[in-house]
Amino acid sequence: MSSILSKYILPRKIDINADVGEGIGNEAELMPYLSSCNIACGGHAGDESTMLKVVQLAKDHRVKIGAHPSFPDEANFGREVMEMSAAELYSALQHQIRQLMQILQNESVMLHHIKPHGALYNLAAKDEKIASIVIEVAKSIAQPVKLYAPYNSVIAKIAETEQIEVTYEAFADRNYNEDLSLVSRLRRDAVIEQKEAVYNHVICMLRSQKVKTLSGVDVPIKALTYCIHGDTKNAADIARYLAKKLNENNVLIR
Repeated sequence: MSSILSKYILPRKIDINADVGEGIGNEAELMPYLSSCNIACGGHAGDESTMLKVVQLAKDHRVKIGAHPSFPDEANFGREVMEMSAAELYSALQHQIRQLMQILQNESVMLHHIKPHGALYNLAAKDEKIASIVIEVAKSIAQPVKLYAPYNSVIAKIAETEQIEVTYEAFADRNYNEDLSLVSRLRRDAVIEQKEAVYNHVICMLRSQKVKTLSGVDVPIKALTYCIHGDTKNAADIARYLAKKLNENNVLIR
């Protein structure tokens, strides 16, 4: 009986992250409600100026900093797959992360994690070749870094075999398919914008370790960090409401 009930007990703390530095300009509003962030580093968005500004904000709020590399495609905001050789993609991702790391070094802050962006994230979840390139880039960094990745994904499995610590991630503001892929942004119901619906989505995953997919089927999922997209409508309001409701349930954001 106790084992059945235990899976419905809420954790004492969780990590809430957001994708930032993408030109939205709401980082100052988001930071008080985050425990980690993923900073765009010049692939789909961002430059040295935006990276520095967001790094300093994260530092002030004691928010853990991650690199958010992407296919180098500002025109499509990194949300379209690019045809690139393995060497080209490796070089592009490494360059993006090194740009951010130089700023972090100047600000005396450590890189906490890497989280691929957009099409790269989705492709690495299922494509062994792309996942392996991201892992090789992570291994090239001269310090231990964590990887934010989906539960039961190809990239998470490869990372674990390569001794890279994985933090399973779920999305607070996105709907899921039954294979745990995200509902395409081409659909109107891909993004969850109502703050109450976002909270219900998250609390369901926390309580049952399952996500209710768009088809209505509950699918097992594990996550230690939950993402709010910085470019989601009313992202700061969502983050504020989520933090308030979690606090009311004695769940700390850390």
